[in-house]
Amino acid sequence: MARRRKQKQSEETLVDLVDVKDSASDFLEDNQKTILGVLAGLIILVGGYIFYNQFVIAPKEKDAASQMVQAQAMFERDSFALALTNPGGGFMGFLDIIDDFGGTAVANSAQYYAGVSYLQLGQYDAAIDYLGSFDPEGTVLAYTKFGAMGDAYAEKNDFANALSNYQKAANAGDNEVLASYYLKKMGLLHEKQGQNGEAKAAFEKIKNNYPTSQEGTDIDKYIARVAAKG
Repeated sequence: MARRRKQKQSEETLVDLVDVKDSASDFLEDNQKTILGVLAGLIILVGGYIFYNQFVIAPKEKDAASQMVQAQAMFERDSFALALTNPGGGFMGFLDIIDDFGGTAVANSAQYYAGVSYLQLGQYDAAIDYLGSFDPEGTVLAYTKFGAMGDAYAEKNDFANALSNYQKAANAGDNEVLASYYLKKMGLLHEKQGQNGEAKAAFEKIKNNYPTSQEGTDIDKYIARVAAKG
């Protein structure tokens, strides 16, 4: 009896498998054109992506990098206006690189350089626009992006946005030098506005988290100063 039951179950399983196979075959036959079309589309997309990166983006990146060398040289010499528009030698400034090589990593870097250049030239709205468009890769660039934006807002007396960006800079990572630097800027700006509790919190974070940093070596006097103000 048990033997017959097992044989019956085996036959039913075989029938089920045959049904599944037939259903799958029917589905493939009915949808063959659609499936082949989707597969062809995927092949074209992947191939196009590889082609675009290898034969369009890579040469564009190379050209952009060669163009930006002179602008970077001017930037390092503090010749910020020249770096932006006319670095000399027939090379492009940061602004032309942004316009002509959009979508490249080099043009993205030029956004940062342009933002800092405008900050140094006292054109704070332009600085904020270009820095805001810059997409940082890695925590160090995030520190400097948000820190520079904080400086630009502070120069405009927009202290709420300045503090917000200093906070982002301080929280960008755990770099002792940069995190403590922007925490101190944040604390000093809070203190300037009479927000002594917030200033104390920023200074104490330096004391607790970055005691061996340059800012940490004398942070006790800042804590005592704002504590005395209540």
